[in-house]
Amino acid sequence: MTAEAFQRTFGFTPEGEWAAPGRVNLIGEHTDYNDGFVMPFALPHTTRATVARRDDGLLRLHSSDDPTGAVTALRLADLAPGRVTGWTAYPAGVLWALREAGHHVGGADIHYDSTVPTGAGLSSSAALEVVTALALSDLYELGLERGPLARLCQRAENDFVGAPTGIMDQTASACCAEGHALHLDTRDLTQRQIPFDLAAAGLRLLVVDTRVKHAHSDGAYGDRRRGCEAGAAALGVPALRDIPYDELDAALRRLEAGGTGEEVRRLVRHIVTENRRVTRVAALLEAGDPRAVGPLLTEGHASLRDDFRVSCAELDLVVDTALDAGALGARMTGGGFGGSAIVLAENASTDKVTEAITAAFTTKGWAAPRVFTATPGAGARRIG
Repeated sequence: MTAEAFQRTFGFTPEGEWAAPGRVNLIGEHTDYNDGFVMPFALPHTTRATVARRDDGLLRLHSSDDPTGAVTALRLADLAPGRVTGWTAYPAGVLWALREAGHHVGGADIHYDSTVPTGAGLSSSAALEVVTALALSDLYELGLERGPLARLCQRAENDFVGAPTGIMDQTASACCAEGHALHLDTRDLTQRQIPFDLAAAGLRLLVVDTRVKHAHSDGAYGDRRRGCEAGAAALGVPALRDIPYDELDAALRRLEAGGTGEEVRRLVRHIVTENRRVTRVAALLEAGDPRAVGPLLTEGHASLRDDFRVSCAELDLVVDTALDAGALGARMTGGGFGGSAIVLAENASTDKVTEAITAAFTTKGWAAPRVFTATPGAGARRIG
């Protein structure tokens, strides 16, 4: 379908088709820009791109999700931070980042089609960036490895789009393996693929999209990042990753004695405890005990709600209702301020949990959330 849409839009046949997934972050929220640990897995939901090269210095972009149906034409020579807005800034930023890094990349015609929900905390922007980078790397024979490719996509989002995100989302989209969660050390980018087969244990992980939209480029996300950096500077470490869990209480006392405010101290506490939760979840999965992960998810939500303060009423309602309905654990996932929550539940109780959450939203007068089962899919790849 995407190849046919490309031909209808641009009038000729594309050279190939690529796909990159959205992601769910199982545990490890806001730790990536603190050099910490994360554990995402890829969703089956993907952004697909059909692409052909151009030799006239133009980048032409079209998306089936754009209600205007317009083709956006951009001159490569004019690409610079702040000059492109809207969804086209993400692929334009990727091409800019590739050229800034010294890669010989010309123009392209690209048609996009996506099943990754936007604004749901499931990394639709990273999927868009990664599929663009992979397609251009293949077509222009750049030979980019997945790690450097993810870094270039992060630079596109940070420096071109202006969203101060960490490296997790792009790495998850580029590097995840089907049937596995990705344990990623965001400092040195070492990776472990950890088997993640909940069905074999009689479990499911539900994603609950609250349909509350958010934007990482909003000031609140940047405020959290700057607060973490201030905490690390006050403690004399390169990043909060460098504060061991067993030294957290002493570190918090040092911050208080030095006049660091309560808000920054809360941010520090979340990052240090969240890194420990990632390590504990990885150990439980490797030991074959996924049920024991549930309480750690719930603990992580409390930390994001109370210390990092990035939850919202809709996300809190999902978590509280799911737990009351018998779920093993639940938490918000993604950057926060809206988006999605995840719920770990026994197979036999998933219908009850879903019905309870939907009824709770109805009682509040809110639009019904979208609920689906998340299974770990494959990372970015060429599909045609």
